[in-house]
Amino acid sequence: MYEIQKQDLTSMNIAEEQLRKLKELFPEAFTEGLSVDWDKLRLTLGQSIDVGKERYGMNWPGKADCFKTIQQPSIATLIPARDESVDFDKTENLFIEGDNLEVLKLLQKSYLGKIKFMYFDPPYNTGSDFIYPDNYSESLETYLEYTGQVDADGRKFGTNTDTDGRFHSKWMNMMYPRLFLSKNLLTENGLIFISIGVEELCNLKQIMDEIFGEENFVEVFSWVKTSTPPALSKKSRKTNEYILCYEKNLNSIKYNGELLDGGDQPLLNSGNSERELIFPCSSVYFVENKFPNGIYKPNKIDRVELLDEIEIFNGYSKKDFRLKGEFKWTQTFLNEEILKGTKFIIKSDKLSIRFIRDEEGSKRPTNFIKEKYTSPLINKPVNNVGTNENASSELRQLMGNDVFSYPKPVSLIKYLINFVCTEGDIALDIFAGSGTTGESVMNWSLTNKKRLNFILVQLPENLDDNLRNSDSNSRKIIQNGIDLLDEIKKPHYLSELTKERIRRSSDFILKELKEEQQKNEATFFNDTEEGQIDLGFKVFKLSKSNFKIWDSTLEKEPEAIQTKLFEHINHISPEAEQEAILYELLLKSGFELTTPIEKLTLAGLTVFSIAEGQLLICLEKELTHDCLKAMAEMQPTRVICLDEGFKGENADALKTNAVQIMKSKGVVNFRTV
Repeated sequence: MYEIQKQDLTSMNIAEEQLRKLKELFPEAFTEGLSVDWDKLRLTLGQSIDVGKERYGMNWPGKADCFKTIQQPSIATLIPARDESVDFDKTENLFIEGDNLEVLKLLQKSYLGKIKFMYFDPPYNTGSDFIYPDNYSESLETYLEYTGQVDADGRKFGTNTDTDGRFHSKWMNMMYPRLFLSKNLLTENGLIFISIGVEELCNLKQIMDEIFGEENFVEVFSWVKTSTPPALSKKSRKTNEYILCYEKNLNSIKYNGELLDGGDQPLLNSGNSERELIFPCSSVYFVENKFPNGIYKPNKIDRVELLDEIEIFNGYSKKDFRLKGEFKWTQTFLNEEILKGTKFIIKSDKLSIRFIRDEEGSKRPTNFIKEKYTSPLINKPVNNVGTNENASSELRQLMGNDVFSYPKPVSLIKYLINFVCTEGDIALDIFAGSGTTGESVMNWSLTNKKRLNFILVQLPENLDDNLRNSDSNSRKIIQNGIDLLDEIKKPHYLSELTKERIRRSSDFILKELKEEQQKNEATFFNDTEEGQIDLGFKVFKLSKSNFKIWDSTLEKEPEAIQTKLFEHINHISPEAEQEAILYELLLKSGFELTTPIEKLTLAGLTVFSIAEGQLLICLEKELTHDCLKAMAEMQPTRVICLDEGFKGENADALKTNAVQIMKSKGVVNFRTV
């Protein structure tokens, strides 16, 4: 009888994946399978290490447990929440509510090497300001208890209590596995930014050097976080925070900073023969204080002649037009430059047109360094990047009150996004907090008319608990947040405030877009075409698997094993909804959560087609020969069915036929769950 393979329901096994990478590089150091001959590996590398001697490295209590945490696969899942989402079926933005460590494990298969930009704003470890599980080996169970999904067992998430004070080792144990797993998700030319205060700057730098490699360090940027530092400070008035930047692989890509002042160059060149050049209307910007909206007749004021009547609206002509002058470019060369992204600007009524090339239009980021600073400075006057006060003011207008503590300004994240991001990239933030990264991505897309998407992850911190444990300075802001959530009838969780902030940001941007659309008859939103931005987001929530996954750490007592065996006869949770099962299989099969899904009817049964037929999933509980044949004839790469779909006296025969049918049509990956 043919045997059908079982679908793996755990996240990627990080240890096996790392060993496979090592085997590709040093096959001679492996004995069989993934077993490493460590002595041979040392010889291959030309090293001989005496473990009794001192050597350079970073260590702290709990570091060994960090690697156990990294290597432990997740058996959780992400449940879709349509009613909390915006434009669920079209959007490619994600908001995931849950413990970011578990979420990162779940994203390993689907998003490996796909994230271009990461911005993290983790707890700074200033006292009692960070939350993570006490017991790393039971991260999911601890999370479920924390969120009230299972009975509590005395465990807690907040480990830095008032009596704990500030422990570097606890903070590093929280950060290390998250940074390790995040690196796997970066594209080969991706980069990560991490905001941090002075409390853990040195430790974070050493952790990043170890995980990313010291050779991939780019910079420690210094951001002016406040224009009003505390006047009562006894030693120094802190105005700055720091942003570490690393690339996955250090490369030669130049970063875009702020636009150059006067970075444009003249197209006129005295002594050249006069030429007529045709300029596309979208490529030439007329400075608006010199060219207000209106009709402009053909004319020649100085050395350039306008040959066509044009109408200028918001700085652009409504049609292509011709200019005549002593230009140094031919029409052919000009057309080639436009294809490369070169733009033009006209600053005076003399029509002396100037060009700005893509690679010449921006400074390298913050290369202005004050005399007494040792790191590049990001501030308002030089980079147009705001402070915490600016961010609070903007959010107060959006949310109606102060509901977030120390939010980052949109201008800061937009500034960092602009370094390297372009059309189709994905940005990740696993400490979403106030949701600034989400709004920044949408705002950057609006400004640049390029589609950029985000994945945000936020723990549902209980605001009632935070209120009880907060100091007097934070209590008012937390209470404002609770009052707002009461007003919109949402639970008292920080993640609910984050989602509401993104919804309101989306609505505000959509309003701006509709006004622009009415003026210019252009569409820039809620479509998958290039250059059109995405203002929705799918909400997913971390939860236990919809399937009863076998626990390899079972007690050896026969009764315990027997009980578990009986539980696995019907191994699908009775509360599991079909869409939740579908997305769990999608995620654990390595497909992105935004992959297109089409609902089909084959031989009278429902079948889901994933990624235009690459994967077919049938969740029917009574499979038929005709349905299996119809799926096979579509020739997908993979097929997944429920194991309980093979029922009755002929179940074994149907399984055997199913394997034969699939093989006959070239479907070699046929699994059940």
